[in-house]
Order: sequence, then C-alpha cells, then structure tokens
Amino acid sequence: MSAPADGSPRRSIEPLGGETVYDGRLVRVRIERFRHADGGEVTREIVRHRGAVAVVARDEQTVWLVRQPREAVLEPDLLELPAGRLDVEGEEPLAAAKRELAEEIGFGARSWEPILSYYTSAGFTDEQVHLFHARDLYEQTAESGEEERIEVVPWPLARLDDAIGQCRDSKTLIALQWLARSLNGGLHPQGATGRRANS
Repeated sequence: MSAPADGSPRRSIEPLGGETVYDGRLVRVRIERFRHADGGEVTREIVRHRGAVAVVARDEQTVWLVRQPREAVLEPDLLELPAGRLDVEGEEPLAAAKRELAEEIGFGARSWEPILSYYTSAGFTDEQVHLFHARDLYEQTAESGEEERIEVVPWPLARLDDAIGQCRDSKTLIALQWLARSLNGGLHPQGATGRRANS
C-alpha cells in the first residue's frame, strides 16, 4: 500500500481469517477479523459479492433505461440502468456489460468506454459496480436464463433531469449525473485520460 498523497502516515489492514456463516447463490456472508497498523484488532460481518456492471446506453436523443421490481425494497417499478451481476466465473466486467445489454434491452454497441468503478457500501460489503458508456447501438438479443420482469424505457435525453429526479437507485443516479455533466462538456470517462474499451 502506497503512502497517502497528503503525506499522512501509511495505514494498513491485515486479514486474520474468519468463517463463512451463509453461502448463497448471490452472496457469501462471513465473520472476519482484521489487525490495524497500531495493533488493534476488529471483527466485522462482511458480505462477499462478485460485483456487478451497469451500462449507460444511448444515442443522440435517447438513453435506454429499464423498470423492474425490486422486492428487497418493495419497489414494483424501480427505474434503473441495464445492469447485472458478474455471475459467470472468470468473466471480465466489459464482457458482462455487453451480455447484460443484450439480455435486458436487446442491444449491442460498437463503442464502449469505462466510466468508473466504485464500492456500493464499503462498510459491510466488497461489492463493486463497474459503469460503462455504450454508443453506436444496434439490435442484438440474448437469453438470460432467468425469469425477469423488465420494462425497457427509452428516455429522452432532453428530459434527463426528470430521470435523475425520479431515480432512487444508486448506480443509476451516479451514472445519470455523470451523463448530464458529460453532455455539458464537463466530464469524460475515467477522467480526461480515459481510454475507449475494446469493442
């Protein structure tokens, strides 16, 4: 671990092991212990997750969203980006994003750019979401093999602020805020030096 840029002392975390208390299809829950640089030890309940991807898929007039039920929060029609889990062993995030775009809204894209990756809730889970920007869309379908209740929502870019105002999903809020600033010339994927992903 490199020293912080502000010159403060370097800190470290040493894993000391733990036990799995639940191992499900989506997540694994563990009780784990850690030692900090000052010698203090802590116990944490941690949800281990393979991670997920989400896609800002758009053309010049439209960004493609979905509505679907999210039972955990009792939302029957949550507005979201096309997204999905990294549930194929060894699958790279970009490949998962391409798969999910075809499965959820029936599109492929010739242009792909990484936007950013972030921890969803670092206090208790290691889940990361990888956001991608997809353009130059074309029709391409794929079967997910799961029972999903998805409504495809072609949202006009001219009403992007309305989508942001209606949205309560974190990955979608982050991505749509990024898109709004990008359309105004304020942002580029992965900062000014972002590189286009292989299509």
